[in-house]
Amino acid sequence: MTVNPIDLEVVTESLISIVREMRQTIFRTAHSPVIADAQDFSCALFDPSGQMVAQGRDMPGHVIAMPASVAEIFADFAAEMCPGDLYIVNDPYRGGSHLNDVTLISPVFVDGQLFLFPCVRMHWADIGGMTPGSVSGQATEILQEGLRIPPIKLIEAGRPNRAAFDIVFANVRMAEERRGDLESSIAACHTAQRRLKELVDRWGTGLILDCVAANMDRTEQRLRDMIRSLPDGTYRYEDYLDLYTDGDYDAAIVRCRLTVDGDEIEADFRGSSTQVAAVVNSSRAMTVAGVFIAVKSALDPGGLVNHGAFRPLRVRTEPGTVVHVSYPAPANAHSEVRKRVISAVMAALSQVAPDLIAADQFGTTFQNLIGGVDEHTGQPYLYYDYPAGGNGGFLESDGPSAMNPVDLGDISTIQSVERLETEIPILVEACELRAGSCGDGTHRGGLGSRRETRLLASGGAYSVQTDRTTVPPYGLRHGGPGAPTVTHLRRADGRRVDFDTPGKIAGFPMRAGDVLVMESAGGGGWGDPLDRAPDAVAEDVRQDYLTGEEARQRYGVVLDGDGEADRAATADLRQRLRDERSWLRLTTTDRPAYTGRRGQRRLAYVAPGSGLAEESLVELHGVHPAPLRAWLRHDTALAADEIALDDDGMQILGGTAEHRAYVRVLTGEGRS
Repeated sequence: MTVNPIDLEVVTESLISIVREMRQTIFRTAHSPVIADAQDFSCALFDPSGQMVAQGRDMPGHVIAMPASVAEIFADFAAEMCPGDLYIVNDPYRGGSHLNDVTLISPVFVDGQLFLFPCVRMHWADIGGMTPGSVSGQATEILQEGLRIPPIKLIEAGRPNRAAFDIVFANVRMAEERRGDLESSIAACHTAQRRLKELVDRWGTGLILDCVAANMDRTEQRLRDMIRSLPDGTYRYEDYLDLYTDGDYDAAIVRCRLTVDGDEIEADFRGSSTQVAAVVNSSRAMTVAGVFIAVKSALDPGGLVNHGAFRPLRVRTEPGTVVHVSYPAPANAHSEVRKRVISAVMAALSQVAPDLIAADQFGTTFQNLIGGVDEHTGQPYLYYDYPAGGNGGFLESDGPSAMNPVDLGDISTIQSVERLETEIPILVEACELRAGSCGDGTHRGGLGSRRETRLLASGGAYSVQTDRTTVPPYGLRHGGPGAPTVTHLRRADGRRVDFDTPGKIAGFPMRAGDVLVMESAGGGGWGDPLDRAPDAVAEDVRQDYLTGEEARQRYGVVLDGDGEADRAATADLRQRLRDERSWLRLTTTDRPAYTGRRGQRRLAYVAPGSGLAEESLVELHGVHPAPLRAWLRHDTALAADEIALDDDGMQILGGTAEHRAYVRVLTGEGRS
């Protein structure tokens, strides 16, 4: 088809403008802070076949997964859609993310035919379930996570389905606030309907649909051209999700095999851990979204996002696994799984396009919630916070600090403290960068953030769903990991309360005066930290990002009395630190490659005389940029300078027998 390029641009930008107006409608009319302040919602337009044709500055984790929900609505109702209908769904098993993300579509008809139509996905602050905010770190089935809504008609031919409304609002906390947010979504759909009809009056449906098709085709071709520039091959990586079994750390694994074949990429996640009755699972839609976000942001960050960009990508998953959850397992780890997918795909891409890939982002949405009843007003309250963390260093620069990662888009990283303290019985006592949390590197990772929030109500229930508390964000090219996520309480008497299962808490009782301390992870470092410019390290110390002792230990930089780098002393210290590094010769083994009860953790084998303790968590830096993480076991058959892996582990490292790997201890004896 041939479309006038001027018409193509005008129509394309007009559709994007409609999405932006939808967003402004919600931003101005929503009731809950997580929508009106944090902007945890997304909008898009779809064509009659269910393809996404336009989106604005939305949350990629939402909008990229929307087509899966639209497809499920079409599967049930395509033959009976009519003007005035409005459909709702939040079911993770049917294209959703987690239950809090409620999706609406409102079909638009022109001359009796289905035309373009709007879609809204919005995070409801509560959707019922076992804990206030519906985000429990200890749910064992989806029924504990809240109200699951299959695709249904909420409004039929302009007439509200009162029974559906009543059922929904009878099963959520703070129902009036939820009702206000729903009405805000409906208003955004109505706004889009009006604007689409105005666009039809100006251009006609034929030209608009021709432009939509042409725009998707050119978006597809642009990404295919980028993929074609990569060498064909298969690249592997694996990463971990925090899982506990009977209180013991029992990580679940996300395994990725990325294949570049001409102008297409296939991401295969078969072999990832079996789904668990715990909060480590997510829907296939989230896995697909993670793959797209990683590939698009790495290879074509400046191009448009629409269904055309999805066409060069194929994703393979296995139902009943952590990356493709099936009933009745919980699905609230949607953002954590999506981020592990992004991390795994990025690490695999670093093997084929190393200069385009940053070290790992902080890797969690870090959802913290306190809910209860404010005795001063007699009304329920809900505090929902998600401190942003550090992002990875990269070829040209240090990573950004306290900034949302790529999959969260423009969601506000800091909500209005004034609004929170006015509406919720809390006092925000600190919001600052988390000193020392950056991953070390030639270009260091960004710093995480540290927030302290004091509870003023007589009591509340605290829940957290997060990740990266044990296996930290990775660095690239010998770069160091970011600091892991940490949460704890500080009682009014100053006593610290830590949790047995960090990051996975449900309804922990808080008292008046308790302070919730949230420390987000830092980003991974890029490049050897002993190659970082000494003056840059000195500046980090001046900015209080590092202490002088950390500059010595982590970067080998010695500062003089004026805070300037002592060049000679620094050179001597750096040489000594290089000499002290542990480099072990790689070899293969047929001993078990993994261990775990419900999860699956990689094993690496060393000699008892290696000086490395069993069960230590280490990372191995080999030929490929991203390190391999593993837990150590002793093998008396090995020499003191050997470390043994299975063939798959060797492929992840890019090493062969007799290559040497730099071993960095992350947890356990001998930690460096």
